[in-house]
Order: sequence, then C-alpha cells, then structure tokens
Amino acid sequence: MFEEVRRALESYDTIIIHRHAKPDGDALGAQIGLKHLLRENYPEKRVYAVGDPAGRYGFMTDSEMDEIPDTTYEHALAVVLDTSAKSLISDPRYQTAAATVRIDHHLFCEQIAEIEVDDPSFESCCGMIAELARESAWRVPKIAAESLFTGMVTDSGRFRYDATSPRTLRLAAFLLEQGVDTESIYRNLYADDFSRLKQRAEFLLKVTVTPHGVAYLYNTAEEVAASGLDTFSVSRGMVSLMADIRGVDSWVNFTETDDGVLCELRSSRYDINKIAVKYGGGGHKKASGATVKDRETAMQMVHDLEALGEENND
Repeated sequence: MFEEVRRALESYDTIIIHRHAKPDGDALGAQIGLKHLLRENYPEKRVYAVGDPAGRYGFMTDSEMDEIPDTTYEHALAVVLDTSAKSLISDPRYQTAAATVRIDHHLFCEQIAEIEVDDPSFESCCGMIAELARESAWRVPKIAAESLFTGMVTDSGRFRYDATSPRTLRLAAFLLEQGVDTESIYRNLYADDFSRLKQRAEFLLKVTVTPHGVAYLYNTAEEVAASGLDTFSVSRGMVSLMADIRGVDSWVNFTETDDGVLCELRSSRYDINKIAVKYGGGGHKKASGATVKDRETAMQMVHDLEALGEENND
C-alpha cells in the first residue's frame, strides 16, 4: 500500500511534514508520530514538523512546531497529512519542495501531491501511519506510539464511530504494545474542570432540535467571546454535545468568526458530506465541516439536513 511513499521517504535527506490548520488530535498525532518514526528509523535524515500552534492538543509531547527557513524546502520532500484540500494546509511552503507526498483518510476532494495514498476506509490518518510503520517493520518509539494512539482515539470517538473496524483495533493493539500510557492520554483528553463542565451545560441548553431529527447549536461571536474559550473549543469541542440525543440523526454546530460561520456537521446515519461539499467544505461521510458567510446560510444548511432525513425516511 505504501511502497511508493516509502521509496520517496528513503530518497530524501530532508523531510518536512505538514497537516491541516487548526489541528485536531489526528492531524497532530499523525504529524508527530511520523516525525519520530522517521527520526528513529532514519537517524541520518533531517525531519521537521511545521504548521500553526497545537492549541488544546499542546499537551502532546513535541507538539511545538519547528521553525525553518524557506531554503530548507529546496531539496526536501514535503509530506502532507490528514488534509483533503489545498486551502486547508497549514504553511503553503509545501508547494516549493522538490517533491510532495500526501497521506489522507478523507473522501477525495482534489489532488494535492505528486504521490498520494488516500484511503477513507481508515478511521484516522494516525491509523494509516501506524499501518505504514507496521508494514515497513519500523521500530516504533514510545512518543510515536502515543501520538498515533491519541489520534486514533480522537478520530474514532474512543472507538465508537462506525469507521472503527477490526483493523482499527489491531493497529491500536500494535501501538499499545510499545508502552503507551493510556491513563495520561485519556486524562489530558477528557478530564475537565468543574467550571468547564458547567460551561458545556450552558451550551447544551442552547441546542435546538427540529421536528425532523436535526439538532443544531448556533454560537454568536459575542457568546464565544463571553465564554472565554477559543474558537476551536467552541466549534469542534461542543459539537459532541448533541451526539447522543435520542431521535437525532444529524447535528451541526455553528460558530461565528471573523472569517465566517464555522460549521461542524455530524450524523449517525446519513452521508452529510455532500451537504458540506455543497457549502464549500468536505470531510467524511458522517463527519464533515464547512464555513459559510452568515447565519441565514447556516439555517439553509439546517433545512438541507432536514430534507436529507426526510428523503431517507420516505
């Protein structure tokens, strides 16, 4: 599966790893994991990870990005991880590299690199990097294993989402065998202060459920500012509040920003990716995102989600 990717990795002395902006656990985990896999197995190579700050995943070891000059790209291989569209890549300098590779598990949107491995059957990009390591018989240092396991856990919803497969659990076991400290990972991912739990309850009270099984949460810029939370913590962090409401098949979290309204779409039953694509976004069949211009457009998206439910229940 990764033969061409492996040949490219072995051909360059300098490798620079990119991922999407505003990283989640999967993007950051894949990036840190691959960086340390390469450093462990090819110690003569110079390997860097670049991009915007780690945000709420700053607890992950080596999550601070490398700062490198533009000249580093001249004879380098740029590897783009967990990204389906060029516009989402953090640090556009990947385009100036001597060669490019992409490894991704999203539904295909556009070609980004010269060599691409895109497999939506994987629950996470971290799962793909773990498979690359296993297939290559690489040594897996603990930091790589913990980074990859963190990404697998977050993108599979703690192994609950239906993208979780027997392969997912086999690769998770492969990583656990490297000495992963699951207690530390889960504590950092899911332990919350009491004040934060109260805050989540306040957001939950704002949820609206439509007659056709769609739940949505709309967060104005003023509400985000008043919460004291960063945009990611409101947008990506609060969408899961609606995941287990009985009778709700699709849900979306809207968050106003200076650049538009961020939309996090999810479904337990339907392919909502086509709706995200309609509004300029993308992702997975049951977990996608987009950015729309205003609240009115956001409400049109809710109507589209309702229509999708009605269509599938006819």
